[in-house]
Amino acid sequence: MTIADSTLVAMRITKYTHACVRLEHQGRVLVIDPGTWSEPSALAGADAVLVTHEHTDHIDVLRLAGLGVPVYAPADATIPQVEVTGVSCGEEFTAAGFRVHAVGGRHAFIYGGQPDCANLGYIVEGAVYHPGDSLHVPEQPIETLLVPAQGSWLKTAEAIDFVKAVSPQRAFAIHEAQINERGLASVVGWLSEETNHGYRYLSPGESI
Repeated sequence: MTIADSTLVAMRITKYTHACVRLEHQGRVLVIDPGTWSEPSALAGADAVLVTHEHTDHIDVLRLAGLGVPVYAPADATIPQVEVTGVSCGEEFTAAGFRVHAVGGRHAFIYGGQPDCANLGYIVEGAVYHPGDSLHVPEQPIETLLVPAQGSWLKTAEAIDFVKAVSPQRAFAIHEAQINERGLASVVGWLSEETNHGYRYLSPGESI
């Protein structure tokens, strides 16, 4: 099944473990946040990669170092071994033929103001929003929100409020690899019950 955004571009979205998502359209493949916990198959045939920030659960530098495709990441990120194109907040660019708008700027705090590293959210084709490790609410309408479901920097109540603030047409969970089945069922249940924005859970490898 495919979804169509407001610009009438049909995209296939495949969720991989944790924060990794693969977007496909007309043979072009864009992968966001292929981290050390995501499956290598997420990068098969990739034309470009977007990285929201430098943490290893969002970027596997060993895989990307030998991939040979453009990698876009925050200009202030510290990413050794991988040649990246630096991106700044507010910048609009094209990756693998997809229009991308970078928003946000900093990672959500965990404790004591840390970590304070660069984090960009990416809005692809004006429709699909991957926020990385932040709850930045963009100014523009969002059709499909990839909502972080768990993290040391996140409470479930904040994830629910984030979905409500963005008010997308549909939402899918990401960033959930550190919780077991019971915890995941609880988070998914709360997001389903408390939001009215087409929320559903996609298992790793499942596509829409």
